[in-house]
Amino acid sequence: MKKFSLITMSAILAFGLTACGGGAKEAAGGSGGSGGSSSAGGAVKIGVILPLTGDAAPLGDQSKKAIEVAVEEINAKGGIKSLNGAKLELVFGDSQGNQQAAVSETVRLIDKEKVALITGAYQSGMTLPASQEAEKKNKIWFASVPSDDSITTRGFKNVFRIADTSKMRVTTQINFMNDLKAKGTEIKTVALVYENSSWGQGVAKYWKEDLPKAGYQVVLDEPYDRKATDLTPVANKVKGANPDAILMVSYVQDATLLAKAFKQQKVTPKAFISTAGGTADMQFVKNAGEDALNWFDISAWEPDVNRPGSKELDKLFVDKFGGHPSGEQIKEYAGIYTIADALERAKSTDTEALRKALKETNLTSGPTQIYTKTIHFNEQNTLPDPSLVMAQFQKVNGKVERVTVYPQADARQGSQIIYPYKAE
Repeated sequence: MKKFSLITMSAILAFGLTACGGGAKEAAGGSGGSGGSSSAGGAVKIGVILPLTGDAAPLGDQSKKAIEVAVEEINAKGGIKSLNGAKLELVFGDSQGNQQAAVSETVRLIDKEKVALITGAYQSGMTLPASQEAEKKNKIWFASVPSDDSITTRGFKNVFRIADTSKMRVTTQINFMNDLKAKGTEIKTVALVYENSSWGQGVAKYWKEDLPKAGYQVVLDEPYDRKATDLTPVANKVKGANPDAILMVSYVQDATLLAKAFKQQKVTPKAFISTAGGTADMQFVKNAGEDALNWFDISAWEPDVNRPGSKELDKLFVDKFGGHPSGEQIKEYAGIYTIADALERAKSTDTEALRKALKETNLTSGPTQIYTKTIHFNEQNTLPDPSLVMAQFQKVNGKVERVTVYPQADARQGSQIIYPYKAE
């Protein structure tokens, strides 16, 4: 694994907040260090719950890396200055992709590790019960990635979220399909294919509500078990329904199986349109390769998007990890900077002070610009207007990569949308 270059680190830190901390320490399933949640000039302990084992572990590992990068930068910048330069210290908990484990890890981080707050848990299905436990214990839960709208519609005062929601993604997908009409090939019928956890079900709920209102006919509603080892039966059902577009929600492994099955069964709609998650992970590109060529995918960020600090952070990830960051990693990165900003203004790790600071957040500069123009929260403690884009898996110089194609203002210079879908 390559180390940061000093030039790249300096470029990234130029966007830094006056927040901060020293070396982040991992304690996956273990202790994150001595002391309470904070001490003057000492450490502010942030609990992080992710799927570090289980089928979603590749995604959890990606989030972990992004969080650690942000903490390293903040700590190198000098710490939370209003807390006498206190360091940010990470204490990890493994959800294992299991709700019971997510809740028990939440209890451990709060009661035993004495964390100041918790961020996580990547998966909506784990975040819902775990954040409820944090609410009961009066601890802030900060969700950077989970998209299920109900996470912040339960009336909880301590749960905050910067992730784009399922509703926001569906709205962007529909707007995109509407705009594809200008290319002369209209989409009228759609098939819904999604993993059957709370995340997939949450997206499908909005598809089924909003697509008919926009004039689209749903000809197939096909949930599936994301742990399945063969999704050929799903591909055959989709082929039989013959939709104009296929809308999908998946994790890495099942997305790879879907791409393979669709290719083998010669499923050829006018458009494949995915909903981030597994398809937004760089591992999916490596796994699926040309099986996913010309698919569309929604995202919060792409390496070719023109945003302040974007090129520098992308280079840092490529140098350190050997690949571009995903949109989910960008959200985790921005989330840590948002937390640091709140700690700086709160001048305390007290939950009430942190809650007040988060509610008053209005970040319009610095590293969070890589994700979206402004970080702020509505009455439901949710970021109401994240910047979303559509990418397409295209072959560039003989290699499959994600190319930003929509909206036009964010599209890669010189890029063209390949539509309708072409099997290659």
